[in-house]
Amino acid sequence: MGSRADLHTHSTFSDGVLTPTELIELAYRGGVHTMALTDHDTTGGLPEAFAAAARYPDFTLIPGIEMSTDVPGNEVHILGHFIDWRDETFEQKLVGLRKSRLGRARKMVERMAELGKPVTWERVQSFAGEGAVGRPHIARALVEAGHVGTVNEAFELYLSRNGPAYVERDRLTPTEVVEILTSVNGLPTLAHPRELGDLEELLTRLKAGGLVGMEVYYQDYPPDEVERLRVLAEKFGLIPLGGSDYHGMGGPQQREPGDIPLPDEPVARLLSLARVRGVLERA
Repeated sequence: MGSRADLHTHSTFSDGVLTPTELIELAYRGGVHTMALTDHDTTGGLPEAFAAAARYPDFTLIPGIEMSTDVPGNEVHILGHFIDWRDETFEQKLVGLRKSRLGRARKMVERMAELGKPVTWERVQSFAGEGAVGRPHIARALVEAGHVGTVNEAFELYLSRNGPAYVERDRLTPTEVVEILTSVNGLPTLAHPRELGDLEELLTRLKAGGLVGMEVYYQDYPPDEVERLRVLAEKFGLIPLGGSDYHGMGGPQQREPGDIPLPDEPVARLLSLARVRGVLERA
């Protein structure tokens, strides 16, 4: 049985394949009644998402975002739940991040051509549509061109951090992002932490800065990994949250919205904290 909540999803406004409306309809049909839309570096899909969510009186939409940060040798992603997404200063920061993401994507397309695996910039943009261009859009173009068999293969061979087509972009530190999210009254959560080194040291710093949760029930994490992360979350006083990280691109790791073992209790804790801090009305 899946979860009635999913706190990590993506739409066409970043690198998902479904519009916010389609995403909410899919989630609701699957039994999800609490969902966060957490597109990369953009809140552009939230107006449509709220309009779609209003059709279902028993559905709670949490306004969210996912922001990428950088540490030596790795990336750290932070989710923000219940953000004040109408804050103009926050939006200007996101505009700058999206411009950096666009320039980086162009350079990665150029590198793929140098590697003898060309795709056109126009085709990459067509996959992104109105959303922010990201690596998954390049991956889809590579699949369509026959250079790789799957999106996962594109990342493994070319687009991952250590891949030959990878290009850095402007990034903030994890602490800076937690501070930005808390400045707009968001509740920050560390996303997909399994691959992060020195996790306890990172959690110590981020907890001091305002981190409230950590993804424990994520995508394809096996039970022993879930238990290890749950214990760690408890140690640091963090809410053990979770999400499918749904993009709709398939692959062995992909889960449908709600297809995660996230219990009701930590979701209730998140909603209770949002109520105490006076931000639940944003959902």
